[in-house]
Amino acid sequence: MLTLLQNASRWLANYTSYFVIAVAIFTFFVPDTFNWVSGVTQTVILGIIMLTMGLTLTTNDFKILAKRPWDIFIGACAQFFIMPALAYLLVRVFHLEPALAIGILLVGCCPGGVSSNIMSFLCHGDVAFSVGMTCASTLLAPFMTPFLMKIVAGEIVVIDAVGMFLNILIVTIIPVAIGCFLNYYFGSRKSFPTIQSLMPGVSVTCLALIVGGVISTVHDELVSRGFVLFIWTFAVVLCHNSFGYMLGWLAGKLAKFNVAKKRTISIEVGMQNAGLATNLAANFFAAQPLAVLPCAISCVWHSISGTILAGIYLKWDHIRKVKRCTPVMDIEQKCQH
Repeated sequence: MLTLLQNASRWLANYTSYFVIAVAIFTFFVPDTFNWVSGVTQTVILGIIMLTMGLTLTTNDFKILAKRPWDIFIGACAQFFIMPALAYLLVRVFHLEPALAIGILLVGCCPGGVSSNIMSFLCHGDVAFSVGMTCASTLLAPFMTPFLMKIVAGEIVVIDAVGMFLNILIVTIIPVAIGCFLNYYFGSRKSFPTIQSLMPGVSVTCLALIVGGVISTVHDELVSRGFVLFIWTFAVVLCHNSFGYMLGWLAGKLAKFNVAKKRTISIEVGMQNAGLATNLAANFFAAQPLAVLPCAISCVWHSISGTILAGIYLKWDHIRKVKRCTPVMDIEQKCQH
């Protein structure tokens, strides 16, 4: 049974995007399925996702913050400037209605996504830097997210900064701290790695539940307003995410980072914790139900685009390797003749 669960967890981690998309499509046709994923339930589910993150962190991961302060400082500045600024610009370029504007601004003001560390590993990035950036942005989120929302969305809607601070503290910092505590005290036990191996599957399942809950919430609006609403919102999410990757890379280039660190900061900046944005939209902007739509689309798309970008980086490595080897092969062939 345990082996079956581990295999299922591994499969879910490898095919996150397909699983979440399948849940979203199913929910669209059977919208009552995830009506229960709202309010406190949704908050608990997001807390479980952050707990799984904490269970994978060790004291060495936090030491990175002290050992590489300049890298982390550059990464945090890029994270909390590029994405909110991009969201603010796109809201005006696309002339988004208030509800959708709130959603994309929330995504922009949230910390980096949990799965960004996996993407950095897949594309041969600087994984330690990625973990450090994720830790730093998550720790800063209770302060930065409400502060930035006041700046970029204050003219659209009233922002409950204190309430938002407490919510982020409850659903991110506390679960991560509990996970770290458990890892620190029980990490040496033989059974603990087995528990950790199940966490990717738990995290993906929880993410799918959140997306399903959002689809249930906005189902009637999507049906009444048609396919155009979805495409228009997806276009904004696509631009936000793609420009985030590009400007993240540019930030790394300006900081004179090596290739591995440039890849990492690109992924960290472009991939946001859209699950947190979804929770904030549902809890603080319930009067604007469509605010959760850009957050839900971001949940799915960021996983897909992160995988695609990691593949592009690996393909680029292969092309460069072939180019380096080709002249040597040509010389060897000429010598044989």
